[in-house]
Amino acid sequence: MAGPNGCPKLPDVMMEDFTIAELDWNDQAAVATARELVIGVFDNPLHYSATRIGEEFAPALAPLQRCFFVAYQGGGMVGAGGIKSADWASHTHLLYLSVVLPAARGQGIGRELVKSRLAWLRQNNAHGRVLVSTVKARRFLGLGFRQLNRRDIDGKSLMFLEY
Repeated sequence: MAGPNGCPKLPDVMMEDFTIAELDWNDQAAVATARELVIGVFDNPLHYSATRIGEEFAPALAPLQRCFFVAYQGGGMVGAGGIKSADWASHTHLLYLSVVLPAARGQGIGRELVKSRLAWLRQNNAHGRVLVSTVKARRFLGLGFRQLNRRDIDGKSLMFLEY
């Protein structure tokens, strides 16, 4: 079955306490909720202004790819995370705008959002590279990433995965 980006859609991930699903670009209410969730959690308007975040909540034109996954718990959206092409020629993608509401943290939602995005990349691209800047280096090391920088920059590590 094709997803909203024309790529095969992954089945939703249903955990005991939450569900991870691919964001449907045609569901304007869900897109608006995800956008507001990301705007509400990112607290640095110089880097992630509402305008910049809003521009990311639309499908990319081929050959580029952009996809978001969202987490639902108790009937509401509690997390989101995006994937976008950084360079289509080298099959390099970024994991970005990853958020989980503070009240929902510590339950594995963030990890499942990452795993869902990696599964989507592997399903839709035979090979590639993934970059992510994170304060959770151990989470990404456990998923096969390696750290590119020798020291944290502004508390973040640059992580890399090749598949």
